Amino acid sequence: MPFEIIDPNKNQVPILVSVPHCGTEIPDSIRDQYDPEMIAAIDDTDWFVDQLYDFVGDLGIKMIRAKYSRWVIDLNRNAESKPLYNDGRVITALCPTTNFNDRNIYLDDGPTQEEINKRISSYYYPYYDQIRLELTKLQKQFKHVLFFDAHSIRQHVPGIRAEKFPDLILGDADEQAADSKIIQTAMDVLSSTSYSFKHNHPFKGGNLTRTFGQPEKDIHALQLEMAKTVYMDDNETQYDDSRAEVVRKDLKHLFESLIQTLNQMNQ
Repeated sequence: MPFEIIDPNKNQVPILVSVPHCGTEIPDSIRDQYDPEMIAAIDDTDWFVDQLYDFVGDLGIKMIRAKYSRWVIDLNRNAESKPLYNDGRVITALCPTTNFNDRNIYLDDGPTQEEINKRISSYYYPYYDQIRLELTKLQKQFKHVLFFDAHSIRQHVPGIRAEKFPDLILGDADEQAADSKIIQTAMDVLSSTSYSFKHNHPFKGGNLTRTFGQPEKDIHALQLEMAKTVYMDDNETQYDDSRAEVVRKDLKHLFESLIQTLNQMNQ
């Protein structure tokens, strides 16, 4: 399977956590297409995000995490390569041919459309299908359920914007992906931390949030983007236990508050 499911350690609550960009594997069948120097140190990875969120099982939350690198296929892009933003920022493709700093990652021009279609069927749709299955199972127990997409990013990516990113960015597709009570709960918690916080800017949620956030069907979705320096060292290469423990307390508070709000909505 192109993903892993991590079951909760206690009775399940109506939340599914997704980590689509933590994968680092590249299938042997396509490895020789890449620049060996580039894949020796795969970039554009949400390093350790699955580790950062590994406490959620103790709260009754199931996690799905990707195995393969976003350089194979980006699970948070539109399958038809429709752009998520139209403000001039760098947006890597569904099957990226460059990294975020516009450096080529392939030895040649990159995958053909035939190869891209294979990756869509082998890696992309199975991830979406599994999320859909998990949310369907949750809705058999609970009316209102929450899809939570967890991400991280370098603190500074000039191709996207000149300034450094805020520490925490909550995305909900301009408040279209979740009920206002859920959004307000998340905003109340995140804005009360010691971290800089923004809502829907400069990220409003990727294709996963926009696909699964259907509050009219009682399925809600949030994306949390986090600067890597929040839980990694200043070079953004190593997991920093002391930094991580601080934000993990805030994340635990966030999920406990979201569970409480969902329980109230499900009464």
